[in-house]
Formats: sequence, structure tokens, C-alpha cells
Amino acid sequence: MTDNASSWTHIPVLASETVAYAMPWESGERLVIDGTVGFGGHSSLILQKNPDARILGLDRDDCALAAASEKLAFASDRVRLVHSNFSNLAEQAEKVGWHKVDSILLDIGVSSPQIDNPERGFSFRFKGPLDMRMDRTGTLTAQTVLQTYSERDLTRIFREYGEIREAARLARAICAAREKKVFETVQDFADICEKILGHSDRRSKSSLPVPTLAFQAVRIEVNQELEELKTALESALRLLKKGGRLTVICFHSLEDRIVKHFFLEMAAKCKCPPGYPVCVCNWTPKLNILTKKPVTASEEELSTNPRAACAKLRSAERTEFEIESNIHHKTTNQGGRI
Repeated sequence: MTDNASSWTHIPVLASETVAYAMPWESGERLVIDGTVGFGGHSSLILQKNPDARILGLDRDDCALAAASEKLAFASDRVRLVHSNFSNLAEQAEKVGWHKVDSILLDIGVSSPQIDNPERGFSFRFKGPLDMRMDRTGTLTAQTVLQTYSERDLTRIFREYGEIREAARLARAICAAREKKVFETVQDFADICEKILGHSDRRSKSSLPVPTLAFQAVRIEVNQELEELKTALESALRLLKKGGRLTVICFHSLEDRIVKHFFLEMAAKCKCPPGYPVCVCNWTPKLNILTKKPVTASEEELSTNPRAACAKLRSAERTEFEIESNIHHKTTNQGGRI
């Protein structure tokens, strides 16, 4: 299997829901940043819905960008694609003169074409190298992580990013095994996961197979996915116009938790310590949460695209309320539950 962009087919998850939240406007020039443009599925639908919309699409995967260029060729005059991490969206917007935008979309995680390509090393189901880089110009690979990280660091990665209860045991086994043999292929890694922990870990917080959780953990470390997401959310908040939309799709609990807490924090009406009779923080809400609970795939979508089962969409609108006075009474509503 090769990285020929034209050979891939990709079904965007939560397609209609994403467009509804990210592009509620059917006309009028709207500036949109698709921070993870991928293979162009969501951007294509946004451009079709609003013939005046313009998109700045970022992706750190060169193969994905090539596919997106083909997918979005029908509106090439309204699209600019850039090879960049989504955490750099503010910098890339500045380069094209976009100081404020109407909508920012982030579809976080690894795509199906990336998973299904053995050469990328994202899945234990295929024979391939221990790579896992979304940006293949980067120097850190999965092999480097497994071969050089200390037992302590490997334990942290497996526990925090894979939520594997037996993280220390797995890390210890990897450090012992690499003294005898170099980790070179995904199968080398998958084999030791199953040998040490079995195919499933009943004490894990997740129902996913242990190799999947371990691969997820290493992939997150290689691509610094959680830190990238935190930076992107902060940059997006600064870039959005009042009334602009921030829409994020996540595929596992670690990402979704970051988005959920960020939305709640930015939607809070007050940040004074509990018990204060009046508010003195002068904080004003920065976001109005549009999805009180995450949007998930319908049964109809799941029947045609089972990989959408893990997808969770959250969306919020940029807003700032005027402060009527420097000191105002607190309310019991701290931003609502999601």
C-alpha cells in the first residue's frame, strides 16, 4: 500500500452535524480555519454549503494535504492549504492576513487512511515500521520512544496516555526486551503487549484491546497530541470573532476531557473562589457552549462507518458580555454542565 493520495477514500465523521455547527451561515464571506483538514471531507462540505466561504486548511501530514488539494479543487480559489501543525493556526492565519475568523474546526486524532497504511506504523493489525509520525519531517518516531525512553518515562506514557493500569509492568518488560533485541516493527511492540498483559486488560478503564491502548499512548507521545490541542484551543479563542464558532471532534477520552474543561472554563460566569458574596474577579465569559453534551454518531452513520463510534463533537460560540459594573453579584450558574 502506498501513500498515493488519489488511492484513498475517506468518510468524514459526523459530517452533517459538523457542517451545521461550524458553518451556520449559508451566504456571506466567512473565513474558516480547518486546523486538521485531513483529506478535505469536512472542508468540502463547508465550501459547498456557503459559496462565499474561504478556508485556510492546515495539516502536518503531507499525504493528507495532497488528497485535500484534489478534493477541494472545485473551490481552489477559496482554499489555501498549508503544511503545519494545528497548534500553529494563529501564526498561519497571520501569514495570510486573517486577524479574526468566523469559524475554526479541529478534527483531532489519526485518520482511517493513516491507520490503514502499514508504512505509517499506526496499527498493530499490519506489518510495518515503528513510525507513527503524523508529520514525517519530524525526528521522533515510535521506535525512538520504545528504544531510548527510560522505564519511568515509558510508565508515565502508558499510564497517562493509554490509561493502562499495568503500565509499570509493560514499561519494565520493554526495557528488558530491548537489551536483547531492537524494536523495529509494529509486531515487535504488539507481541510484547500481548505477552505481558494479554489481549485485554480487565482492570483498564477502557474496553479497547491492550495493544490499541499502548499504540495510542506512544502515538500521542510521538506527535505531542495533547499539548498541541491545548495550544490550538487557546489560539482559536483569540482568533475568533464575536459570534464565531469553535468546533472540535475528538476520538478518545483524553482529548475530549481537555476540550470539555476548556469550554467550561471559558464559559464560566465567575472565577472567584467559592463562598465569595460578590464577584470581584471582573471575568466575563468568552464562550457560549452550544453542545450541552457531546454530539455522537447516529445509528445510520454507524452502520456505514463503524469507526465513527468513538467520535464526540463539541461546539461553542465566541462571546463576551459587557461588564455592567466592576463589582456584581455572583450567580450560581458557573457555565452549565456538558
